[in-house]
Amino acid sequence: MTWKVFRRSRGTILGMAVALSLTTGVQAATAAPAPDGPRGPAGNAVNTAFADAAAEFDVPRDLLVAVGYGETHLDGHDGEPSHANGYGVMHLVSNPERHSLERAAKLTGESVADLKDETPANIRGGAAVLRDLADDLGLDAAERDDTDAWYRAVARYGTADSDQAARLYADAVYGILSDGLRTFVAGGERVQVAPQDVAPERGRYAEVSRLPGIQSADYPPAHWVPASSSNYSSGRSSAITHIVVHVTQGSYGGTISWFQNPSAQVSAHYVVRSSDGDVTQMVRDGDTAWHARSGNPYSVGIEHEGYVDDPSWFTDAMYRSSAALTKHLADRYGIPKDRAHIVGHHEVPGNDHTDPGPHWDWNYYMSLVGGGGGGTGTPFPTWGSGVNIRQAATTDSSVVGTLGGPTTVRVECQVRGQMVNYDGYSNDAWSYLPAYDGYISNIFIDVSEAWLPGISTC
Repeated sequence: MTWKVFRRSRGTILGMAVALSLTTGVQAATAAPAPDGPRGPAGNAVNTAFADAAAEFDVPRDLLVAVGYGETHLDGHDGEPSHANGYGVMHLVSNPERHSLERAAKLTGESVADLKDETPANIRGGAAVLRDLADDLGLDAAERDDTDAWYRAVARYGTADSDQAARLYADAVYGILSDGLRTFVAGGERVQVAPQDVAPERGRYAEVSRLPGIQSADYPPAHWVPASSSNYSSGRSSAITHIVVHVTQGSYGGTISWFQNPSAQVSAHYVVRSSDGDVTQMVRDGDTAWHARSGNPYSVGIEHEGYVDDPSWFTDAMYRSSAALTKHLADRYGIPKDRAHIVGHHEVPGNDHTDPGPHWDWNYYMSLVGGGGGGTGTPFPTWGSGVNIRQAATTDSSVVGTLGGPTTVRVECQVRGQMVNYDGYSNDAWSYLPAYDGYISNIFIDVSEAWLPGISTC
């Protein structure tokens, strides 16, 4: 009952809420993790929708899945729009500059309402738009059977305002194809893409640097891609005293493109990618980004790729990269490294946003920003959502932290504790996480062994 993961940064289990208030038992410990996770009644509705749409519009099924996963992690967010007014798992967009939602309606005959709210219709709409883009590029039937030939159509699907952002978007999709994908969608249905060799035919995008070549003058590890001058104000009317943490409600490439769009009327100073923590600066520190209303004059805004209701986006790579940026900003501008000065968007007066939301792990983040904890131990991937970290190696000890979703944790040592039984697995091994000063059952560490290899006993 074990399976091999395909790089957890992309192939993520979107587990149902799994708290460690589990029953005890007397079974012997078995090879614990990476079970398929909680299942629901959804059957194969999403897989069927992808297969049917791929066949109808002659789009490679795995490519269609990868586009959707890169956009939304296959989460339709109950019909709520993204920052760019995009809808559904395929992120069909309707804003003053981009109209893939209306294009999908025209191509499929589906109503705009159904394209927004119904996942099969949305997937069908995404496939229709991709096929229409391929037709515009002149792909014939033989080329449509070759996933590598679709690169330029994928780049256009991302609706980027620059060739750099378009390549960033398309490369992310082909990275998902290369790494493979195993994820759960709403209701517990599993969607998979096997890892495959890719050699995308980039066409004119081959001459475009994969990442912007100009580095930030304010933060050297970041790339510099300026937002539209219509989306921020030059200069500052106040000293920088705060850092505001945001979640994009969209993808990394899509957010960069949106901030370059003059109709957006919004921006942030920095954007951080989920998979690897890559950072792009879009507004200079000395200018005023439009990200937090009343907080704009005195704060620096950091956007994080993802959605507030989907913890799978909040990876260890993102936390660590963002924390390094926040530490740099705090040191540079004399900002105290505390929660009074490093705040969420929802904590800024006069704002009605909820980001970064309940799944953002402030304790872990601030431990990284402050330079204490979090940096020691060996990293291991986890699975499941809402997994509690306990004060001791028992399910009835105090909760000292919670893992919002699949992520990476650092393990210092492991102990034998209370037996945990879950989904046909039993394990009495627990790992100590120094970042939280607490323990997690090894049943939620995503390796095939019951006891983690190379980790000593506490």
